[in-house]
Amino acid sequence: MSLTKLTVGGVPEHFNLPIHLANESGAFEAAGIELDWKNFGDGTGAMTQALRNGDCDICILLTEGIIADILKGNPSKIISGYVKSPLTWGIHTYDNEVVPKKEKIFEEKIAISRKGSGSHLMPIVDALLKGQSIEDDQFVIIKDINGALKSLDKKETSIFYWEKYTTKPYVSKGQLKRIGEFNSPWPCFMIAAREEVIAQYPKELDKFLKVIHNSCEQFMKNPDAPKLVSERYGLKLKDAEYWFHSTEWTTDSWVSDKTLTSVVFALKEAGIIDQDRDSKNIVWKRD
Repeated sequence: MSLTKLTVGGVPEHFNLPIHLANESGAFEAAGIELDWKNFGDGTGAMTQALRNGDCDICILLTEGIIADILKGNPSKIISGYVKSPLTWGIHTYDNEVVPKKEKIFEEKIAISRKGSGSHLMPIVDALLKGQSIEDDQFVIIKDINGALKSLDKKETSIFYWEKYTTKPYVSKGQLKRIGEFNSPWPCFMIAAREEVIAQYPKELDKFLKVIHNSCEQFMKNPDAPKLVSERYGLKLKDAEYWFHSTEWTTDSWVSDKTLTSVVFALKEAGIIDQDRDSKNIVWKRD
């Protein structure tokens, strides 16, 4: 049987373990799919660019990031939800004697992986929901978490938003100090594909998604899942347990219209997208 090769991008984090487990078990190959996985340590902004330039066929990205980029012309569409629970963002500073007060964080320099990434959009949304705002010149591009550590250490920046459990080992070692948390007000991850790929491989994409949804369902039922996460991603078992029991994956391709309209509203209010944008044509509509 000939296999359809799909190049898939995602963050090197515990959220994508169900996909890796499915690949290791041979489930994609059994469905006629050759999965070519690419890690993107600098997050959603890098993946939206990879979709734009054809380096990836499919990516698993933050909801707000892919919606914003589709509305800015990215020739891709959301083909399924992935993680339906919100993402818990840790709000971090460097662990030294100067700790910004929580009510003052929106006045500080903020480290972000790149413009349009979750680390860029979430502080803006957080400030918006608290009736405050952030100026564009407060953001400093640092590429990834290692860049953030260096930037905070040099006091070039004071604040860094990143997924809570991914940064937990750095907090435990004293390299970062968490001063707050922020939950995204919508499901955190979506799966998106380039329109060219959707047009060429619609049946293969449905098979690809079925494998993922089945693996997610099995993962959520697996009593050993927290142990697997702990071993593979360097989290303490108790942290992995807390994360696992606060996370829910999708087991079908349905995407809520309310999610789309809420994200578009927030992006407009934050000035990320133009006011005349709407939530139409963001999601792949099956024939």
